[in-house]
Amino acid sequence: MVLRPLRRAPFRSVLKLERRISREGMVSVGCNFYSVPDATRRRTVEVHTLADKVRIFEDGTLIAAHAVLEGRHGRRIEPDRRTIHAGRRRYDAQSELGPILLGAGDKVAQRPLASYDAIGQALAQEQRA
Repeated sequence: MVLRPLRRAPFRSVLKLERRISREGMVSVGCNFYSVPDATRRRTVEVHTLADKVRIFEDGTLIAAHAVLEGRHGRRIEPDRRTIHAGRRRYDAQSELGPILLGAGDKVAQRPLASYDAIGQALAQEQRA
């Protein structure tokens, strides 16, 4: 018997997991959190983890796909599929929250401390009135 080398091909191993969706609409995989659409009906979903992608399925239908996050405790959110709830009204997450931070290295607008002082004084005046 002669041993022959294997063909060179990308390693496409898939790890299939069952995960429960959190109250925030996130699924935990490898100590990181990935969003699912608000319209997801089931609380338990099937997750396929590849080397570079996380795919989330509900009843065999792909509902979300994310690039794998490096490190731990990161969050990957698809803002176009998410809304937030405030009382009985629904708000679009993009328009109300501005930029959504996805993890380390994201940039946010810097403001001088005086602007926060002005906000605090305005709130204090509202409470006195």
